[in-house]
Amino acid sequence: MLKTFSIAGLTRRATLGATLGLAAALVAGSALPTMAQDAKPVKIGWSAWSDAEFVTKLAAKLITDELGGKVELVQTDVAPLYQGVSRGDVDVMMMNWLPATHADYFDKVKNRVETLGTVYDGAKLGWIVPDYIPESEIASIEDLKKPEVQEKLSGTIQGIDPGAGLTRLSEKAVKDYALDGYKLQISSEAGMLTTVDRAERSEKWFVATSWSPHWMFGKHKLRYLADPKNSLGEAEHVNILATKGFGEENPKVAGFLSRMKLPIDDLEAAMFNAQETSYDAAIEKYIKDHPDQVKTWVGDKG
Repeated sequence: MLKTFSIAGLTRRATLGATLGLAAALVAGSALPTMAQDAKPVKIGWSAWSDAEFVTKLAAKLITDELGGKVELVQTDVAPLYQGVSRGDVDVMMMNWLPATHADYFDKVKNRVETLGTVYDGAKLGWIVPDYIPESEIASIEDLKKPEVQEKLSGTIQGIDPGAGLTRLSEKAVKDYALDGYKLQISSEAGMLTTVDRAERSEKWFVATSWSPHWMFGKHKLRYLADPKNSLGEAEHVNILATKGFGEENPKVAGFLSRMKLPIDDLEAAMFNAQETSYDAAIEKYIKDHPDQVKTWVGDKG
């Protein structure tokens, strides 16, 4: 199932086909400025990860407020998102993690999509533990094989969504490190965060799958475990993908997206602000605090 949103906050739940059929109605119901009434909305797909939510909603606001465009946001899981962009059911996605995390998804569609640019780089995947666990006890994924460590962790690695690239790589890491006594607990980002919050309150031991940028590093003192086998990959960059031909049909929006790039530290701070306030408030603050950056992204609006 998908969730679709106008930027004004209107929500619908529907299958992708039904979602696209409702696009005109959703955007028409928005209070945002638009271009000509017959202009097609730009459909931006995203999965419910905090970094993707922030950059997607930031882009949507700038497209509507600065470029006078219409936007429809389509929320779905990662695998159908790639398929949607490749088929043209969704115009754009801003969460193409490469070279490792989404490699399998990207390889299947790369001939039917175009890359508009890199929205941020220096991203990272890994397994985290709280800082109150001594490094002498757990410094590396290899240390999870210690019997006393496995017992304190209840043989559980807290995971996220079943379709996430991080989940696929974490399953590989369990095999690579022969963590036979462990279970990768498939859940969601929200489920992982709940586990972290509860454990932190009582200083209970835990290990969880995570990534940067993420606002949780502003809330808790956490550290990544060393990954000597490189099972979870190295530094990644996050690209903006569009359906083939999007740039020719939407040069103004495509140009804007190709120039939109956030320093990862700025992004992480904004994501934490979004958790403390709201995404709308954090996006307003980001735009206010980075006028030169936004001006560069928007470019010539004429």
